Amino acid sequence: MSLPKSKFDPLSLKELLRRLDIDFSQYQHPPLATCCDADALGLIRSGLRTKNLFLRNDNGKRHFLLVTSPQSSVDLRRLSKQMGVSRLGFASAARLDKYLGIKPGHVSLLALGNDAAAEVELWLDDSLWCGEALQCHPLDNQQTWAIAALGIEKLLAHWQRPWQVIEVPIND
Repeated sequence: MSLPKSKFDPLSLKELLRRLDIDFSQYQHPPLATCCDADALGLIRSGLRTKNLFLRNDNGKRHFLLVTSPQSSVDLRRLSKQMGVSRLGFASAARLDKYLGIKPGHVSLLALGNDAAAEVELWLDDSLWCGEALQCHPLDNQQTWAIAALGIEKLLAHWQRPWQVIEVPIND
């Protein structure tokens, strides 16, 4: 079974941001599949670091991208109840590829450009959504782009993507 290719790649995303007049800082680095990988390298980059969780509901009919702080240990049970979604869990790599056209370790809100049917709902942690730039992989975990909140809003509007800023419940 062949897997679908991404609609976007870093070059086409870069061109889109330029066309939309969205500024960003770009950083090259070794592959970073997790926040711990970045910690181990001690990278210095502008913007707020993010952790991206690709989630699904109990029956797998709804999918969510939660962008939160790397330090957050998200309480999925409480988040499910808060958002009125039956039993949130982590989606598989196959679902990640099907809906966002990427592999694990490359997840960021920039992958929503590959979800033309807008099947993935975006939730942004209110602790991150404070006007500062967010760090995002541009579908390639060997790069990080820092994009200001206004730029992210402009990009999501271009893609006609609804999104919610939410208070993310944390495990105690």
